[in-house]
Amino acid sequence: MFVMTDEGSSIDPTKPSIARVYDYLLGGKDNYLVDREVGDVFKRDLPGSVAIAFANRAALTRAVREIATTTDVRQFIDLGSGLPTADNVHQVAQRHAQESRVVYVDIDPQVLVHGRALLEENDRTRVVPADVRNPEDVRTHPDTLELIDFDRPVAVIFSAILHHVNDEEDPAGIVRYWRDHVPSGSYFFVSHFRSGSNPETAEAEGVLQQTFGRGRWRTDEEIESLLDGLEILDPGIVPASLWRRDVVDSPWDSSGERELTVWERLIAAGLARKA
Repeated sequence: MFVMTDEGSSIDPTKPSIARVYDYLLGGKDNYLVDREVGDVFKRDLPGSVAIAFANRAALTRAVREIATTTDVRQFIDLGSGLPTADNVHQVAQRHAQESRVVYVDIDPQVLVHGRALLEENDRTRVVPADVRNPEDVRTHPDTLELIDFDRPVAVIFSAILHHVNDEEDPAGIVRYWRDHVPSGSYFFVSHFRSGSNPETAEAEGVLQQTFGRGRWRTDEEIESLLDGLEILDPGIVPASLWRRDVVDSPWDSSGERELTVWERLIAAGLARKA
């Protein structure tokens, strides 16, 4: 059985989707049995690993709030945005700066279906069906150009997407493209699986590689190198739960002042600026 979208592409409920597995781990309902089976591997065999998804989501909301409240940037491009959940980028940004405009980018058919609902309720939001590995297609898409003024600074969001880009697909080149095509004063948020050189890292990476053929854990130094040519702002590349932990702006925030678990340390975050 295939579920057809308006674009003519199809949702195959017999094959797991990274976006739907992530939705399931965050407690969402937009997933199928095959996605829950993959998610349950993490829940059952890697207890505590679900904290990665929550830590990542909390850091994203803090980053968007930081940009919306401390800079003049009012346009965001969320690359590999995934399924809508609580505190999407446009909701956080517009909560603090109502005029903010957001372009979501994804190729998952189900993400596109749900993204259309965002368009119905918000005229400052667009959803672009494109592959983040082809940044030129994203930047020149009519919906992107309708909403984003590339003569003004842009916030480019790489939330939990670059670790799904294999080394041979040149993740650094993707960031470099955007660095070279946005003006000074633009911001880049990155969250990324963080290698812990431990059994947990190896097990989680193995599950993703076996299921999707992608999912690459990288060291702090490798993640930092993805932002080459940009000014990495304090506190640098750190575990996502520690990134600007003093700012609590989301229901996903739960780490407080306690010691992080090994799983919470396996997702890093950082914010950079183009000088």
